[in-house]
Amino acid sequence: MERIRVLLVEDEHTLAMIIKDTLEPQGFDITTAKNGEEGMRLFFEQKPQVLVADVMMPRMDGFEMVRRIRQTDRHTPVLFLTARSAMNDVVQGFELGANDYLKKPFGMQELMVRIKALCGAFKAPAADVTDTRGEWQQVGQYLFNATMQRLEFAGKGVTLSYRESEILRRLIDNRNAVVNTQNILLELWGDDTFFNTRSLQVFITRLRHRLSSDPSLRIVNVRGIGYKLID
Repeated sequence: MERIRVLLVEDEHTLAMIIKDTLEPQGFDITTAKNGEEGMRLFFEQKPQVLVADVMMPRMDGFEMVRRIRQTDRHTPVLFLTARSAMNDVVQGFELGANDYLKKPFGMQELMVRIKALCGAFKAPAADVTDTRGEWQQVGQYLFNATMQRLEFAGKGVTLSYRESEILRRLIDNRNAVVNTQNILLELWGDDTFFNTRSLQVFITRLRHRLSSDPSLRIVNVRGIGYKLID
């Protein structure tokens, strides 16, 4: 099995070594950096599959590092590690282009599962939905392929992140019906905590933007239950 290349940018040396020593025997290649400046340099030199970054670091924090990286690379998955739990910090991280957010302290097993999910190496089975990963599906004026994680409109396409693709697949497979929020969170995040619920909301906002070229499509929030794609 191909090893997953991860760049870990973390200024706490002990934590960085614990992560490296724990994940490498499990199929990961971990390169470490101790601040945002070093992390940004190594990112462009090594082109990792996943970037895992602390937020609070000397010389350049994680937010600024990711902001600069996203100016030229909008596809490599980013997972923030942080002890900060204020909601505006969570929102800021996602708005800068993060794909996931893990609050310290965390379990190594959870970190491994989240990294695998970000690079598509781990796909939790969906409950009560048709398996359409290998097909092109028509949704409004768009074409969507879950296997390729591609969404196309008028001959132009965009590659979605793993979670964007899996959320959209569930909405399409259940179009005009409600998809339960808790089911999405348990299948794609592993739990339905407050921070993961907020993360899902950010992904829904991204998908609304992705589908905005076709006014006949809407993703609506059914309060207290879930989301519905109206086609």
